This record gives sequence, structure tokens and C-alpha cells, in this order.
Amino acid sequence: MNVAREIGLESSQTAAEIEQLLADALASGAPYVRIADEKGKRFLVPTAGIAYVEIGAEESRRVGFVA
Repeated sequence: MNVAREIGLESSQTAAEIEQLLADALASGAPYVRIADEKGKRFLVPTAGIAYVEIGAEESRRVGFVA
């Protein structure tokens, strides 16, 4: 909430899993939520400091050919 930058990460979890993880942490009054990215880094985010969450769409790898 009171920071100049947002946290951006890519996770192997689905958008629905991340949304449920955050919703459960906020509803239970947990002091923080733990999220891991694709590279194994772990983020502990204080729930009291969450102003908003933007969850991007899941993308699959695209393969294209040009003729």
C-alpha cells in the first residue's frame, strides 16, 4: 500500500489458485500471504498492506509460422 513500486511476478499456479490464496488470507485475517514465483523465489506480503491485486490472464506458449 505505502510503497512506490508494485510487486510483479510470474507463478506456476493458476490465476484461480492465486485468487483463492489471497481471498483466504484476507478473509482469515492472516498477517501475510506467501506466494512463490516460477523461479522458486518466495514473497511474503503483509495482508494489511495490500491495496489492490491485479491478476493477469493465463497465457500458453504461442507458436507461429509465417508463409
